[in-house]
Amino acid sequence: MPDPIALVPLPRSVIWSEGTWETSDPWEGLSVGLNDALLPSEYTLSISPEGAALSAGSEAALADGRNTFAQIVTGAVGSIPCVTISDRPQHAWRGVMLDVARHFQPVAEIETFIDAMALHRLNVLHLHLTDDQGWRIEIKGYPRLTEVGAWREQTLVGHLSGDEGSWTFDGTPHGGYYTQQELTELVEYARRRGVMIVPEVDLPGHMQAAIAAYPELGNAPEQKLGVREVWGISDHVLGVSDEVFDFLRDVLTQVAGIFPAPYVHIGGDECPTVEWERSAAARARVNEWGLTRISEIQGHFTQFASAVLAEHGKRVIAWDEVLETHLPDDTIVMNWRSAAGVAEAVERGFQTVIASSDHTYFDFYQADPEGEPLAIGGLTTLQDVYTAELVPAGLGADQEKLVLGIQGQLWSEYLPTAAAVQYMAFPRLCALAERAWGSPQQSWQEFEERLRAHLPRLDAFGIRYRPLD
Repeated sequence: MPDPIALVPLPRSVIWSEGTWETSDPWEGLSVGLNDALLPSEYTLSISPEGAALSAGSEAALADGRNTFAQIVTGAVGSIPCVTISDRPQHAWRGVMLDVARHFQPVAEIETFIDAMALHRLNVLHLHLTDDQGWRIEIKGYPRLTEVGAWREQTLVGHLSGDEGSWTFDGTPHGGYYTQQELTELVEYARRRGVMIVPEVDLPGHMQAAIAAYPELGNAPEQKLGVREVWGISDHVLGVSDEVFDFLRDVLTQVAGIFPAPYVHIGGDECPTVEWERSAAARARVNEWGLTRISEIQGHFTQFASAVLAEHGKRVIAWDEVLETHLPDDTIVMNWRSAAGVAEAVERGFQTVIASSDHTYFDFYQADPEGEPLAIGGLTTLQDVYTAELVPAGLGADQEKLVLGIQGQLWSEYLPTAAAVQYMAFPRLCALAERAWGSPQQSWQEFEERLRAHLPRLDAFGIRYRPLD
C-alpha cells in the first residue's frame, strides 16, 4: 500500500485504499467542481480505480487540491495510488518573498519558481521589485526608471567590510526590468497555479535607484547619484516635495492596475533620516503637516500610500518598522525583526504576517559556511525551520486570529542566479510549507524521512536544491 509520508505538506486527513488507478494522462481523468457544503478553505480529493474527483469550497481551495493532486502524480508512470484526502490550511498566507531588485531574474525562472511554490501549496509570491540596487518595473511616464534605474555599472564582490578603498567589484554591468505586459502575464501564470503575486515598491527609503534616474526625487537634486553598487542601507531617501508625492501616486496607481491582489507592499523598512535632518524643506514640511519630529515623516509617507491604494481597493503591507509611527488601522504588518514585534502588532490590532529573520530568512547559511556558497551571514538549518517556534507562545485567541500566516524570505544580494535561489530555498521551503499549512507536526526524524521520499518530485520539476546531509 502507498505510504502517506511521501506527501509534503502532510494533509490532516488521509485515507489510503487498496488498488491503483491506471491512466496515461491523470489530468484528463480528473473531474473538478465547487461544493457549497465545504468550507471556503477546504477541499476533498478522491482517487479510485475508476478515476479521480476533486471538490472544494472555493477557487482557492480548488487550487490547493490540484496542487495536492500534482504531488501525487508527479513522477508516477501510469499507476496512481488510490487515496481520499480531506484537508484545509491553517494559515491563509503561505508566502515566499523573492527579491529581484538586487539581482534580476528572467520571467521564465520566476515561472519555474511559481511551479515549485504551487507544488508545496505556497500561495503568495511577494515580489520585491525596487531597491537601491535596481528598479525592475516599467512605469509609464518615467522612462528613466528602467533606462537608468534598472542598471548598475558593477557589483560588490564579497561582503561589505572595511573601508571603501578595500572593496572589490566585478566590473560587470547588471540589470533588467519587467514590462507591464510581462508582469500582467506573470500574474495570470501564477493565478492559474493558485499563487497570488503581491508586489513591493519600497518607500520612502531603499530608493537610490529611483533617485539616480530622477535626482529631483531626492533631498539634494544637485547631487548626481548612480544606482547603488554595494549592499547595505543607503542614506539617499525620497524628498518631501509635491513632485515626490505626485511620483508616488503615479507609481502606486500603475502598480495597483497591474496586480489584482488586494495588497501592495510598500516596504517602510530601514529608512535613515539623516538627509531629512539636514533639509530645510523637510523641517518646513514637519511644521506644515503638524508633526513634532523628523522621524514622523516616514509615517506621513505610509499614510499617503495607504490613502492612494485605498482609492484602488488595496491595503498596505509594510515591514514592522512602521509600528514606530502612526499607522492606518487596516495596515498589515510583516514582522521580520523579532518575535516581540508579532506580539506588539497583534496587541495593537494589526493583522500580521510572520517573516522573522531568525528562522525564515533563507539567504542565511544552511550549514557551516566553509562548505557552503557565500551568503549574507547567519545560520538557519532545515531542522531549525521545521522545529522552531514561529508563532509566539502566549497569544490570546483573538490575537492568534490576526496572524495571517508565515512567509520565507529570499533576499538576493548573494543569490545572483536562479540556481542559487533554488539552492537556498529548497528544501527549507518544504519545511516552511508544512509549518504554514499547519500540518500535524511530527518529530524531526519523521519529517526528514518524508522529505527524502519527496525529493524526487523536486527532481521532476528541475529544482536545483541543496542535498540533504
